[in-house]
Amino acid sequence: MSTGPTDARPLQVRVADDIRLKIETGVHSPGDRLPTLDELAEDNLVSLAVARKAIDLLKQQGLVITVQGKGTFVRERPSARRHGIDRYAKSRWRSGQAILTAEATAQGHTAGQMLRELAETPAPAVVAERFKIPTGTPVWVRRRTTLVDDRPNQLADSYFELGVVKGTQIQDEDTGPGGSFARLEDAGYELDEIAEEWAIRMPTGPESVALRLPAGTPVVDLTRTTYDVTGRPVEVMLAVIAGDMVEMQYRFKIPD
Repeated sequence: MSTGPTDARPLQVRVADDIRLKIETGVHSPGDRLPTLDELAEDNLVSLAVARKAIDLLKQQGLVITVQGKGTFVRERPSARRHGIDRYAKSRWRSGQAILTAEATAQGHTAGQMLRELAETPAPAVVAERFKIPTGTPVWVRRRTTLVDDRPNQLADSYFELGVVKGTQIQDEDTGPGGSFARLEDAGYELDEIAEEWAIRMPTGPESVALRLPAGTPVVDLTRTTYDVTGRPVEVMLAVIAGDMVEMQYRFKIPD
């Protein structure tokens, strides 16, 4: 354990910081089993209670997980990188590729989704505001859970005005090649612009269960609004993304 004559950190923080440094420098790699509590206590000349508190701190920081009967392990992070602007390239969905599938496959991952609900529903305030309609106006929603490498990574709810999706495959379980974006264009809405709003927070209990989140893992709230060439919003998606399964990458020209 690293320390000094004026180190005012509590003992459990010192032990946790020492382990965190070893994780960050590669001494302990993702998936590695950490020393037992007894070993940590002995190696750091602290009590068993202090060693346990140190591990609890690392769990809260999302760095380790404990598997009952097996020990404590450095968390693995099977994240899929989201290539900001490029992920929405028209060439992808116009050629029949779903956005998530194309992006995940290019990075060596598998992708899938489970449909949770397909229904007419009152527009929540955040959706109504972007569609510029009264809150509670009936809209169409597709609720689904997306998966990367068989682990849930996102709860995604896409909303559409009823007049936009009436008679399209967006109202069916299978939206067909290219997904909802392709079906919107088939219906005459030429997609032109996307606005994304991001926020980080801790998950609710149901979100933690649905996304199988280890303790201490935050989620990303994404609100995406898709506009056609006339400036009309034609889709609003509210997504909750597992914070340990996403990396954002952006490259763009600097505006004048």
